[in-house]
Amino acid sequence: MAQTPTPHIGAQLGDIAKTVIMAGDPLRAKFMAEKFLTDAVQFNNVRGMLGFTGTYNGKRVSVMGHGMGVPSIAIYSYELFHFFEVDTIIRVGSAGSYSEDLHIGDLAIAQGACTDSNYAAQYEMPGTYAPIADFSLLRAAVEAAERFGYRYKVGNILSSDYFYCEEGHIDKWINMGVMAVEMEAAALYMNAARAGKRALTICTISDEILTGKVTTPEQRQTTFTQMMDVAFALV
Repeated sequence: MAQTPTPHIGAQLGDIAKTVIMAGDPLRAKFMAEKFLTDAVQFNNVRGMLGFTGTYNGKRVSVMGHGMGVPSIAIYSYELFHFFEVDTIIRVGSAGSYSEDLHIGDLAIAQGACTDSNYAAQYEMPGTYAPIADFSLLRAAVEAAERFGYRYKVGNILSSDYFYCEEGHIDKWINMGVMAVEMEAAALYMNAARAGKRALTICTISDEILTGKVTTPEQRQTTFTQMMDVAFALV
């Protein structure tokens, strides 16, 4: 166990709850702290990556930003799992839909996470590793989405290193039934697996790749909270 604080998280052991709900944007973490937590206390501001711990329905929970892309979430989730004794990380974020059945505002619950990242190379596996979510979290998320009456789809997503990519890059993923693209879940799932911990990614569809539709500011304000409702229902 390394000493805390770590180079990226300026907290002491015990400052962070066993369950952390993470978002790419640290301001979204601040929003979650203000909306969902009681008596929230900030535990991190290193590099502006805000983190807070408070109480939700009588249970201690933390929220924190993780930045954009595999390298960023890989650092933060690794430190949380290994140095701060976090057991569960739930990522909430945005994704682009690759599916005709997944529309703006819908939830994409990531059962598995394909990737074009080289992150798994460090494990020197004798084949191709398939990063997947913790099933207990996955099942509970589906049940919560059903209770809330939110539109959702469960399936495989792509954690891509490319936000801007050459034409034709996505076609083969779509042909294999990948339902949406984001940039972080695969690294989170791999870190959780290696640490023997639990992880899940729940995304809100912010744009439809096939149709070119994108969210309005009003849609982002009203529908992006649905994935948070589901995430906090798992605490």
